[in-house]
Amino acid sequence: MSLLTEQIKASLSDKAIPEKAAFFPRFFKSGPGEYGEGDQFLGVIVPEQRKVAKAVFKEIRYAEIAELLQDVHHEVRLTAVYILVYRYQKLKSEAEHKELVDFYLSQLDSVNNWDLVDSSCHHILGHYYLNKEKSLFYELADSDHLWRQRVAMISCYYWIKRGYFDDALALAEKLLYHSHDLIHKAVGWMLREIGNKDFEVEMSFLRKHYTTMPRTALRYAIEKFDPELRKQLLTGRLD
Repeated sequence: MSLLTEQIKASLSDKAIPEKAAFFPRFFKSGPGEYGEGDQFLGVIVPEQRKVAKAVFKEIRYAEIAELLQDVHHEVRLTAVYILVYRYQKLKSEAEHKELVDFYLSQLDSVNNWDLVDSSCHHILGHYYLNKEKSLFYELADSDHLWRQRVAMISCYYWIKRGYFDDALALAEKLLYHSHDLIHKAVGWMLREIGNKDFEVEMSFLRKHYTTMPRTALRYAIEKFDPELRKQLLTGRLD
């Protein structure tokens, strides 16, 4: 372990809040049989993690980031994810972006809870693949691996915000009947974001699926709809 990674971990430990350390295991479902089983927590809040990441992202080496990503503590891994995002956003060249993307993909096994996924993939993969062929995301969606599947769906956020919906809709359809509610939530969230940009595009998808899609996905997708339209969709009686 390098001196810098030791300093980062020590800094995070110094910011730990015991009450948060007790709460986070329940919040992130780290008990036996839950999606975050075995994850450990220091009790550090996100703003403090971001401060640490911002202080080191320019100087830290990829090998040191990999050390952080292998840590047993959730907040250390999340801080490493923030470091990658901050670095990616400052890089200028295609070669530098590709190097970071390749590193991120090599470390996906450590991006292993919903907040690590949601804090990174659309900033990194979404940006990099905006105007590139997107078979990677269909492979991730087909992987039968919860976090990789969520990466596939949430990466679409970057494209949606820029008015590109086709891959998001195709991936939503592919993942719509997934067995886990974390994917239902991801699908519903991305559908809602599509609706924020183009209501009719979202409604076209919902008309096709609203009577059979998981209720969690539907509720997320229609969260901002007019109450009467929400009621019609939830009761399966769309006019």
